Amino acid sequence: MDTEAQQTERDRSSTPLGSGREGRSRSALVARITEQVPGGRITLGLLACLVFFLLLSTFVVKPFQIPSGSMENGLRIGDRVLVNKLAYRFGARPQRGDVVVFDGTGSFGDADYIKRVVGVGGDHVVCCDKEGRIQVNGRSVDESGFLYPGDGPSSVPFDVEVPDGTLFVLGDHRSVSSDSRDHLGSPGGGMVPVDEVIGRADWIVWPYAHLTRLHRPAAYARVPAAGGAHG
Repeated sequence: MDTEAQQTERDRSSTPLGSGREGRSRSALVARITEQVPGGRITLGLLACLVFFLLLSTFVVKPFQIPSGSMENGLRIGDRVLVNKLAYRFGARPQRGDVVVFDGTGSFGDADYIKRVVGVGGDHVVCCDKEGRIQVNGRSVDESGFLYPGDGPSSVPFDVEVPDGTLFVLGDHRSVSSDSRDHLGSPGGGMVPVDEVIGRADWIVWPYAHLTRLHRPAAYARVPAAGGAHG
């Protein structure tokens, strides 16, 4: 009898959590909620998907539709890109050549913009050298791989020092792009605060024919760090 009693106690202690009365109560609660929601489980499933995508858009990636031709030919009007909102979190910073989406309030205008980073904090950016190329920290940059065909690096000369914590940005279609060059005399001097950067554009996802992974061009790879030796 003692052995049987001990076996019974072991059987009770090994009952899985969520089974028995507790499991039935939870199932009944779910069933009541499902019954009270129009559409039942389908509606709950759709709501769960909506919450998931809202969280994804808020914290991870954000779709952005290209509003103008300022980044042609790489990004065309109507293209949709995915903006990586985690790219510059956890200590990472925008780098020269990145295509970034930023809030232009206080620097460009009350809207979000997409441009290419040409200078980061501390950089000395000049246009142009004897061959008509932009120089960053004394190094000429060959931008022919992404500039709009027929465009030069800039028809407007400039010579700027980029303050720490800001970015100097230009569009790839320079002749139609309103970018840092056009705001040099405005508050902020045409510089974009890093804190206003929403994220890095990593993919063209629509239309499907334009599906492309956006890579940082190698054109800026030889640019020395701010304050480094000029070449």
